[in-house]
Amino acid sequence: MTSMSSEHLDPSLPSVDHPASPDGPRLPRLLIFDVNETLSDMSPMAKRFEDVGAPAHLATTWFAGLLRDGFALTAVDSSDSFAHIAAESLRVGLHGLPLNRGAADAVSYIMDGFAGLPLHDDVPDGIAALGGLGTRLVTLSNGSASVAEALFDRAGIREHFERLLTVEDAGRWKPAPEAYAYALQQCGVDPEDAMLVAVHPWDIDGASRAGLATAWVNRTGGRYPEYFRAPDLMAVSLTDLADQLG
Repeated sequence: MTSMSSEHLDPSLPSVDHPASPDGPRLPRLLIFDVNETLSDMSPMAKRFEDVGAPAHLATTWFAGLLRDGFALTAVDSSDSFAHIAAESLRVGLHGLPLNRGAADAVSYIMDGFAGLPLHDDVPDGIAALGGLGTRLVTLSNGSASVAEALFDRAGIREHFERLLTVEDAGRWKPAPEAYAYALQQCGVDPEDAMLVAVHPWDIDGASRAGLATAWVNRTGGRYPEYFRAPDLMAVSLTDLADQLG
C-alpha cells in the first residue's frame, strides 16, 4: 500500500478555534468545492458496468464502498490513493461475475470512465456566477487533481478555479480535519473565511467540524441526515447557491 505524505502540514493550522461567522452565512473569501458527484455527473459510470457484463446498479455500490474503505484507512491513521482503492475495490466487486472480458480489462475499462465524465447541467453557469461574485474558487477532492483538471478543461470552466487541490497531498482523506486544514493552509485563509460546497452530507459535517461554513447542494430533493451537523446553506443547484450568496 502507498501512503500519502502529510509531513509538510503545519501543526499551527487554522482549526475550529476560528469557527464560521456567528452572524450566519455570508459571501466567503474562498469557496472550496468537492468534485466527484458535486461537480461531475457520475451516472454514466453505470453504463460502463453494463458494458463489461456487470449489473448497472453495482456502480453505486462500488463508489460507496471505495469511499468507505478510504475513510476506514484514514480512521486508522493510514491512507492510499483514490485510484488504487477504486481499482482494487473493482477487482473485488467484479470477482465471480460473468463478465464479457477479462477482469483486468474490465477494471481498466471502468476506471477509464472517469476521464469522460460530464459536469452536472447547472455547474458551468453556476461556477461562472459564483466566480463573478468576486470570491476565490478552489477544489478539494478525495480523487486526483489530474481528473479534475481534465474534466474542467473539457467543460471550459478551468479558468474560474485558482487551484485544484487533492487530499493526496494532505495525507488524510476528507472528512478528516487535516484535509480541510490543508486546503485552508494552501490558500492562506482561516476557516471563518471559507465555505465548503458539496453534495455529500459526510463532507458537509467534516467541514463544519473543521470550522468552515458549508453549503449542501441537494439536486435530488433528498433528506439531510440528522446525525450530521446541518449545513449553513442548502441549494438545489450551483446557480441557486450563487443567488443566495449574491
